[in-house]
Amino acid sequence: MTAAQALAHPWIRGYQQVPLDILIFRLIKTYLRSSIVRKAALKAFSKTLSEDDLFYLRAQFMLLEPSKNGRISLDNLKAALMRNATDAMKDSRMLEMISSIDAVQFKKMDFQEFCAAAISVPQFEGLERWEQQAHNAYQIFEREGNRVVMIEDLARELGVPPTVPAHVVLRDWVRHSDGKLSFFGFTNLLRGMPPRSKPQ
Repeated sequence: MTAAQALAHPWIRGYQQVPLDILIFRLIKTYLRSSIVRKAALKAFSKTLSEDDLFYLRAQFMLLEPSKNGRISLDNLKAALMRNATDAMKDSRMLEMISSIDAVQFKKMDFQEFCAAAISVPQFEGLERWEQQAHNAYQIFEREGNRVVMIEDLARELGVPPTVPAHVVLRDWVRHSDGKLSFFGFTNLLRGMPPRSKPQ
């Protein structure tokens, strides 16, 4: 849990303004570089967020000062970072990291997509509700984003080198019955894990 997340906790919410969380910038950058399938998985997961999760994300989104139509751009990220830059942010070269984001890659983002981009899956994995939340997200993904995938296409999208036998490392990621992403593949995609077969 980051300091900003702690200040958004229901027990202390309202006593102090929630500061801009440096983690958001890293998560957005990772999201922008993610595959289409991973983005769809994160969007499905974002639809399972609790009101407390959304409170924190809403506070972060508002610190980025979205436009009147409720969207943020790369300029919003840069401006927010300049306004709120701490010594720690400067030391972490956060400004350089944001500058490295390609403007073409960053389309304007509404709050719903921001939620998908700002999810820290490892933090959710540490919660008691992780398993149920992941299953709920997978059900949403099944309805809205899961499609038949060719293992070769999935391997290419995930950046599996051509020298690696895709059918071996991705066999558990795709259901054999219909060729769609399995729950195992879905959760690994959420985690951003490199493809490998699950332990026997």
